[in-house]
Amino acid sequence: MDTRPSDDYTITIPLTINPSPSSSTPASSSSSSSSLPSPSRYESQKRRDWNTFGQYLKNHRPPLSLERCSGAHVLEFLRYLDQFGKTKVHTQMCPFYGHPNQPAPCPCPLRQAWGSLDALIGRLRAAYEENGGRPETNPFGARAVRLYLREVRDIQSKARGISYEKKKRKKPPPAASAAADHQMHPHGSPPSAGCA
Repeated sequence: MDTRPSDDYTITIPLTINPSPSSSTPASSSSSSSSLPSPSRYESQKRRDWNTFGQYLKNHRPPLSLERCSGAHVLEFLRYLDQFGKTKVHTQMCPFYGHPNQPAPCPCPLRQAWGSLDALIGRLRAAYEENGGRPETNPFGARAVRLYLREVRDIQSKARGISYEKKKRKKPPPAASAAADHQMHPHGSPPSAGCA
C-alpha cells in the first residue's frame, strides 16, 4: 500500500505573473525577480494542488478540459485520492469502530482524512477563480461536493470516535464590552436627562 505524504496528492495551479511595465528590460527583470518574496506555504500548496488536479484531468479517460469539469469529476478525483490516504476508517463490523485509539491492528481501509479533503477543496476552489474561473461555475463549490464532504466528515467522526464539531468561540474579555459601551456613547458617559 502506498503511503505518500499529503503533499504528493495536492493540486497546483500554474500562476502566471504579469511583469510590470517597469520591468520590461532584461536587467531590471532579473533584479526584480530576485527581490520577489517567496510564495507563502498556502500559496505553494495551492499551486501544487492545482497542478495535480490538472494532471488528473489530463490523464482522465477521456481527457477532460477544465471548462467541462463538473462536481461529479471533483468527486471522482476525491475518491481517487483515497488510495493515498493514511487515516484508518473503521467499518461498522470492526471491533474498534467508534474508538479513537485502536489497541490492535485491523483490516479496515486507509482513507484521506476529512480535514485534508476539506482544506484541499478550499484551496482548489480559490485557485479555480484565481485562474479565470467564474464563481457560479466553480466545480469545487458544487452542492454535490459539499454534501460529499459532509458525509465523509460524519462517517469518519463515527468510525474514529472523534468529534469534528466547530470549536466554540470564547466570550470576549471584559475590555471588549467596555469598548462596546464606548461605541454606544462615544463622548464619555451616557447622556443624562438634565443635560442642556
